[in-house]
Amino acid sequence: MTRVAVLDTDKCKPKRCGKQCHRFCPMVRSHVEAIRFEDTKPLIVEALCSGCGICVKKCPFNAISIVNLPDELEKDCTHRFGPNTFKLYRLPTPSPGTVLGLLGKNGIGKTTTLKILSGEIRLNLGNYENPPSWSEIIRFFRGSTLQDYFQKMSEGKLKVVHKPQYVDKIPRVVSGKVGEILEKVNERGETLNAVAEQLELKKIWNRSLDALSGGELQRVAIAAAICREADVYLFDEPSSYLDVKQRLEAAKAIRTLKKEEKTVIVAEHDLAIIDYLSDQICIFYGEAGVYGIVSHVHGVRTGINIYLQGYIPDENVRFRKEAIIFHEKPPTVGFGGGETLLKWDRIEKTYEGFRLVAYPGEIRKGEIIGILGPNGIGKTTFVKILAGLEKTDDGREFKQLEVSYKPQYISAEYQGTVQELLVSIAKDEFTSSWYKVEILHPLGLEKFLDRNVAELSGGELQKVAIAACLSKKADLYLLDEPSAYLDVEERLNMARTIRRVVEARNATAFVVEHDVVAQDFIADRLMVFTGEPGVKGFANSPTSLRDGMNKFLKEMNVTFRRDPVTKRPRVNKEGSKLDKYQKEIGEYYYVRAASITEEE
Repeated sequence: MTRVAVLDTDKCKPKRCGKQCHRFCPMVRSHVEAIRFEDTKPLIVEALCSGCGICVKKCPFNAISIVNLPDELEKDCTHRFGPNTFKLYRLPTPSPGTVLGLLGKNGIGKTTTLKILSGEIRLNLGNYENPPSWSEIIRFFRGSTLQDYFQKMSEGKLKVVHKPQYVDKIPRVVSGKVGEILEKVNERGETLNAVAEQLELKKIWNRSLDALSGGELQRVAIAAAICREADVYLFDEPSSYLDVKQRLEAAKAIRTLKKEEKTVIVAEHDLAIIDYLSDQICIFYGEAGVYGIVSHVHGVRTGINIYLQGYIPDENVRFRKEAIIFHEKPPTVGFGGGETLLKWDRIEKTYEGFRLVAYPGEIRKGEIIGILGPNGIGKTTFVKILAGLEKTDDGREFKQLEVSYKPQYISAEYQGTVQELLVSIAKDEFTSSWYKVEILHPLGLEKFLDRNVAELSGGELQKVAIAACLSKKADLYLLDEPSAYLDVEERLNMARTIRRVVEARNATAFVVEHDVVAQDFIADRLMVFTGEPGVKGFANSPTSLRDGMNKFLKEMNVTFRRDPVTKRPRVNKEGSKLDKYQKEIGEYYYVRAASITEEE
């Protein structure tokens, strides 16, 4: 077996633990230097490590991970940053005229892979001390399409465009107005006008880049990538910050590159979008932050189903204990929850240049209402009114209920650790087995309870914010875009956690979410927001999932079908036979299985 030992240097604090990993290591006690200290941090010598795992258990900060992998896998190692760091095995195989989707959880190597394929990181085949030459790299991939790929890259004959993951950092390195920037990078003539029209960029054409929202920056970044002339286009999480309609339009724009025989690779967490966007799928599996393995290429439907089932048949590998299965039929129209918890009459809220009207509605105990609608339509405003943070035009406030609110944009201003934050909210409940089983474990918070909140990544901060919201005993939980920065598995775990906590507390919840698959997984009923973004918004009364999805998707002019194996929602290709049929019968989301034919 091959040993992979990884040290999280951010978590490791040798001065506070008495170097327990070194003191208790059986190999060290036998005078074999399997662990030694260099520059105050421990270095685990993998060749000498027995793999007993005692150091993993003894480390009070959960800073050490040790896994045993088959020896045969070692020959496929493509990159490692240094000793006791993340290890990547294999690479996806790009193909011209094909959109390849990369699917896997956070911290598993997708962004690293895109940086390798873009040339930002030169792969070292695991030999970080003496990195290989280009000729050695090309020889390593002989017989595969990657041989030709890296041959061209080494000769400077391969032009690659890379849309990065964190678009909010773009204004730090690029300044100017949107139109000027796009015209400057445009290398494909009229393509710019077509993409600008499709992504609705003309409205912000004269706006400065540093004045844009996350969604606007994302659309500008996608347009800038598409408008450049290249052989390979790489997109890292292109749906972040976008609403459903914008996600689909961005996907259509990216797919136009396929017609020109360009190589397109996309890393994405929204299942519906990566399904709609991709022709093929590569699955990334392993242990986050420790090692990542790239699967062989699969067809898009088969690949996503394999990912949800957690088992790769052609490699005989199970990477998840449980399969993820969606419900096939919508919940019954008459929700069987308890008594009415909250009832509201017509709500009006007016700002300068924007007006929100919410029609009367009610929500019952134990019920989760999903909120769907485009950006800038008043969803967050409605939630803030219910949270008591905003007043209606007639001065009404909703203060009769105990409310817990997770905002859309999360700050890391809290001075202290994750555990201190959660204890301050949950009080004595934090030490209960229920809290550990229902909140800490499913959200994966145990690993960084000792970390300072200010040091957390976007995904970690999101999970802490969700846990903080659910830690408070409340009648009404309001969660604004809880899936932002989360991967597929984390999104579905988040949905399960919210569901269980709401039911256990006999409370109720509103969840604002753009991910249709996540809404399908969590919501009992839906509130659909319509209108003109940035001008006027109308919040329709809560309705059944079927009616809500039909209303929303009709506005979007999109139809969904169900996968016969996993029951997950799949976007129909526009103009397809199934798309036309569902629009004819007015069923944009839920269709009887007997009446449809599955399309790839």
